[in-house]
Amino acid sequence: MRHLRILAAVGLLGAATVANAGVTSTWTLTNDYDFRGNSQSAKDPAIQGSVDYAADSGWYVGAWGSNVDFGDADVDLEVDLYTGFSGESEGGLGYDVGVVYYAYPDESDFNYIEAYGSIAKDWFKGKLWYSNDFGGDATSGDTPAFYLEANGTFPLPQNFSILAHVGYSWGDYWDDVGDESLDYSLGVGYTVGNFNLALKYVDTDTSAVVRSDVFNNEGRVIFTVATTFPWGK
Repeated sequence: MRHLRILAAVGLLGAATVANAGVTSTWTLTNDYDFRGNSQSAKDPAIQGSVDYAADSGWYVGAWGSNVDFGDADVDLEVDLYTGFSGESEGGLGYDVGVVYYAYPDESDFNYIEAYGSIAKDWFKGKLWYSNDFGGDATSGDTPAFYLEANGTFPLPQNFSILAHVGYSWGDYWDDVGDESLDYSLGVGYTVGNFNLALKYVDTDTSAVVRSDVFNNEGRVIFTVATTFPWGK
């Protein structure tokens, strides 16, 4: 309940600030918080919210929160703080570089930092992530990890779209937990009014299969509903 109040406070902060130029707040409901093919909510629903500020220069900063369930670790809340710079070339090639700090107020040993860089063109977006200590002090020693992903959004008539994703995780962290991991998803998106709906199938290809609900990485169907304030922008 305490964590729901924290998320509600983030929502009130977002509602109070979105009237300012460059400030938005996005809220998402999902039946499972999926992170690179792994469930972060033990296959239970999650509510997620963010407050973001973007300047005309391309610089942005924001905060994002979600309930999580790490089983015996007794971690119930994730708060991500991030900043970066994005832009687009004259030829329409988008770029984005930045850094994220993943914070877990219940257990700071899980806190860690990850840097990223991406390029995007039309329906395609590719992104590379790197952390020198993935998973924080909860893991044994420094555990570098890389993640490379490719995402495609293919527009269809009547506000529908095809959503495709593939990602690959490797590095010392993944060697320690048992195997590198390939995750992928395929689904359909639909926009109705101010809401974006998505239904997708998510799965992983790894020898380190997790069948328990906590950090589950088996094939499953995930549904999300998201909206961004202020409406009408």
